[in-house]
Amino acid sequence: MSTPSQIKDLEFSAPSVAQFIQKRSLLVGVVFGGLAIIGAIINPAQFFRSFLVGYMLWLGMTLGCLAFLMLQHLTGGAWGMVMRRVLEAGSRTLWLMIVLFFPIILGIRSLYEWAHPEAFKNDEHLRHITELYLTPRFFILRAALYFVAWAILVTLLNRWSAIQDSPPERDLGLRFRNLSAPGLAVYAFTMTFAGIDWVMSIDPRWASSIYGLLIVAGQGLAGLSLAVIVITILARYPPIDAILKPANLRDYGNLMLTFVMLWAYFSFSQWLIIWGGNLPEEISWYLPRLHHGWNYVGLLLVLFHFAVPFALLLWKDFKTNPRKLIWLAAWLLVMRWLDLVWMIEPNFHPEKFYVSWMDFVVPIAIGGFWVTLLLRNLRERALVPLYDPRARAILEAHE
Repeated sequence: MSTPSQIKDLEFSAPSVAQFIQKRSLLVGVVFGGLAIIGAIINPAQFFRSFLVGYMLWLGMTLGCLAFLMLQHLTGGAWGMVMRRVLEAGSRTLWLMIVLFFPIILGIRSLYEWAHPEAFKNDEHLRHITELYLTPRFFILRAALYFVAWAILVTLLNRWSAIQDSPPERDLGLRFRNLSAPGLAVYAFTMTFAGIDWVMSIDPRWASSIYGLLIVAGQGLAGLSLAVIVITILARYPPIDAILKPANLRDYGNLMLTFVMLWAYFSFSQWLIIWGGNLPEEISWYLPRLHHGWNYVGLLLVLFHFAVPFALLLWKDFKTNPRKLIWLAAWLLVMRWLDLVWMIEPNFHPEKFYVSWMDFVVPIAIGGFWVTLLLRNLRERALVPLYDPRARAILEAHE
């Protein structure tokens, strides 16, 4: 015979559409994964480049979910409580991203010029850097430290949250806040260095002090957009249909607007400082991106990663319309992919515009498996932490 607690858990479980999408996502991952393997056999060097694009895109959603989960614990509010389980499910995809980092390790010599120290034997400065910092062994060690830090945050936040799925009611707010406050600082610090190691160091001659923050802002926007898509789909079915309110959607829209502006601010600041300085070693990164067709990609980013979303998110009625908001969130994820292509590919093709078919296939393959794991995680627990005192307001709304 079912207990009241089991009945309540069943009432707040994910709807059947989650399982349906999960199966379709796995099929997408398998099909596109097969195509990616064919690409790896045909052109291994291009495969590793495309894999880095896809990896950074989906890692951004994983860590973006983790960052917003910690932000929710620090600030409270109904907006975060409604999507908290989505953010937790997204953060637990970190285990997949740890496994998927191994192809990047295998492709170090294809991706990173500094993995060939003989190329810098006549450049004392770069030779010194490659001897002390940019070495394959130290690169892997630093990556392991980043993943350990993120794994500790993900494990503790999700383990404590799971406690609140069974009676009695427990207020763990102080515990969550005590971890989330330093956790956000740890995330920003480690991701800054990870962005430098994994993306910026593709061109070891170039450096930017704001590059890491640009990666962090993009991840925040990606994680939030992904969570908005998931919660908006779930809002078509019980129990989220009775919990998600227009005020929550407006809060999500305002947060998306904030991160669109933050990404634009960091991007423009980096360009303005480097262009104003006009130093050959700094401006070299932008030169290929302002010619050969890459300039049109940059223009697309200005218009559709910033200007159009900015204008739409200023409109109050747009933010409270779930159908419009979900399409904008999906579009912003496409723009995150395009931004990463613009960051990575010109390093390997500075004299021409070149986008491989694998730049499309590999990210979709990774995404198929990532979404499958996300929905599996989401179905493991109730969609609301049932025995968290801070969830009373939304539970009463459901009743």
